[in-house]
Amino acid sequence: MRFELVQRFAHGADAVDAAYADAALYPTLVGLPKLGDIEVLAHERADARARLSIRFGFTGDLPPAVTAVVDPHRLTWVQETEHDLATGTTTFRLVPDHYPDRLAASGRAVVRADGTGSRRVVSGELKVRALLVAGKVEQAIVSGLGEYLEAEAPAVDRYLGA
Repeated sequence: MRFELVQRFAHGADAVDAAYADAALYPTLVGLPKLGDIEVLAHERADARARLSIRFGFTGDLPPAVTAVVDPHRLTWVQETEHDLATGTTTFRLVPDHYPDRLAASGRAVVRADGTGSRRVVSGELKVRALLVAGKVEQAIVSGLGEYLEAEAPAVDRYLGA
């Protein structure tokens, strides 16, 4: 399933992009909908490049047809990101802690100026392998990601001091 989600920020593109490349941002994002148990595992920064590895857990609700084949407590993954602060582009991939043969996801996020603030477009591809329910699981994950990103934008603005 291909997806594209948009976030809007009060702060400028460079500040937003730098925030996402800063390991200190992620502990401030706990309590947002659908995702939790956020843990920064690794962070490297050199010049205009940064790499992060962050563990997330899915905390949203799933339909009974999905929970019949997937244990919601085992929906955790590591998000590996590479940030190019010179271009405002981040690439990412998700590495599942469990069910590695059932989930693959990768994509990119691009931050650009938008009026007095900025806009971040997160796009990618998510593939779930599960008989009969793959589409429902993909829709639930993308829907949950959308809700999370909508709540995340104001939290990033708060982190930046809005």
